[in-house]
Amino acid sequence: MIPTTLEEQVVLLTGVASGIGQAQCEAFLSAGARVVGVDLQKLDPACPFKDHPKFHFMQGDVSQSLTAKNATRLTLEKYGRIDILVNTAGILDGFSPTLETSEAQWDLVMGTNLKGTYLFTNEVLPHMLAQKKGTVVNMSSIAGLVAGGGGAAYTASKHAIVGYTKQLDLDYAKQGIRANAIAPGAIRTPMNKADFEGEAEMAKWVASETPAGRWAEPEEVANLTLYLASDLADYIHGTVIPIDGGWLEK
Repeated sequence: MIPTTLEEQVVLLTGVASGIGQAQCEAFLSAGARVVGVDLQKLDPACPFKDHPKFHFMQGDVSQSLTAKNATRLTLEKYGRIDILVNTAGILDGFSPTLETSEAQWDLVMGTNLKGTYLFTNEVLPHMLAQKKGTVVNMSSIAGLVAGGGGAAYTASKHAIVGYTKQLDLDYAKQGIRANAIAPGAIRTPMNKADFEGEAEMAKWVASETPAGRWAEPEEVANLTLYLASDLADYIHGTVIPIDGGWLEK
């Protein structure tokens, strides 16, 4: 069911060029929302919503404060308000343990995954507070709840997003803000392309270790995002919802 409360809502979404972010954008547009999308990469010419009348794109690095400022300004110029912030942009770390993680790699992963979430939130939040209503959906991971879903930097960044989301909601819930996070497991996206190369042994192993017996598609995460962003989820606060095919139940 598409939440009808998303009609004409204004969404600022990072990581829009591929994978989960692209699926989220399509879902919001299908629900009648208006979306400003941000990504470091350019949109593919074949992107299904590239020319959608309710979509605007801005290229930029989410780890830079100027990107957050410009994206917020663009959204307000186009639509006058921001109802929903979805912080999806993120990168992997190749499952590198700490002794194989350079300072540069640590900074890159933390900057994109964690600092980007903080920068966009701090730019958008004052406008939501002025409206006395706003919803933030952050992208964590099963690596934000247990070890083994990534390397040292990725796991640390996703654990931090869980804590940041909870504190964000606690600090501002009484002022009309809701903040929640999603913790995906094995989702088939371009970031996981290497797992499917050749005989796809890694992809097969992950599927076999997942109780549901398969990888999920980005659209499944997008559907959960729509629910969390809508008024149907108005009593859900500071929660991290796994979408992992049962991985964490083991």
